Amino acid sequence: MILSMTGYGKSVSHLDDKKITVEVRTLNSKNLDLNLRLSSELKELELPLRQMAARNLKRGKVDVAVHFENTGTAGTPKLNLEVLVNYMDQLGNIKGILRGNHNHDIELLEMATRFPDVFDSSAEELSEDHKSEIVDTVEKAIELVNEFRAQEGNSLQSDFQSRISSIKNLLDQVKEMDKERLEDVRTRLEKAVQEIKERVDENRFEQELIYYLEKYDITEEKVRLANHLDYFTETMELPESQGKKLGFISQEIGREINTIGSKANHAAMQQLVVQMKDELEKIKEQLLNVL
Repeated sequence: MILSMTGYGKSVSHLDDKKITVEVRTLNSKNLDLNLRLSSELKELELPLRQMAARNLKRGKVDVAVHFENTGTAGTPKLNLEVLVNYMDQLGNIKGILRGNHNHDIELLEMATRFPDVFDSSAEELSEDHKSEIVDTVEKAIELVNEFRAQEGNSLQSDFQSRISSIKNLLDQVKEMDKERLEDVRTRLEKAVQEIKERVDENRFEQELIYYLEKYDITEEKVRLANHLDYFTETMELPESQGKKLGFISQEIGREINTIGSKANHAAMQQLVVQMKDELEKIKEQLLNVL
């Protein structure tokens, strides 16, 4: 099967007065490039979440964002009354000295609440239930990404199969054309030496003719190209996506096509080679996005 490296998944869950939102985005990359964004209270989960993402997504540029929000009153900073009253008393004494002992309670309250330790905003520790729910939510988002990747992969596989079939069809035309091509080469060579035949040793001429015919022979290339095309299709059908392996096979396909082109010495056959190259280039471009 084919999996794309492009994917997106979002999962949201609620537990008590907490809301957990996870978004995972993936793009193509030669290796795994993982960016995990967590708020400070979730840092203890960074390693297991990173391992989970690497194990399930394998390759690509991966961005995982986990948001952990309060939806109730829990977690709201608590007013430290003792500290607040102490600040108001001290501020009142100062204002009394400066203003003749007038008491401005509201003004003092506004001033006192600006001090940071008036509110107790110490971070709440994650419960085991919260940790488990966060991990499950990330796992669900990753599952959605892989579903997205599979859908994109199906489209890519259909496109690959169409282009591989096109190259096979062009190869069949090359095989058919090759039956006459070598005879054309032989005829051209014989005609080229016809005028000076009386000065050419017959045995030497036959040897040279065999040499050139062997030089232009593409039998091995045709067989290897057909095998590589079949191997490409077989690899696409494997249970796991094989992007790198398909890339290597496409290089071998290109090598055989290029050799056929260089040996063709035949305008019509070279036109078929150009068409095969065009199809192969489109396959290579799409392979950059295959897992």
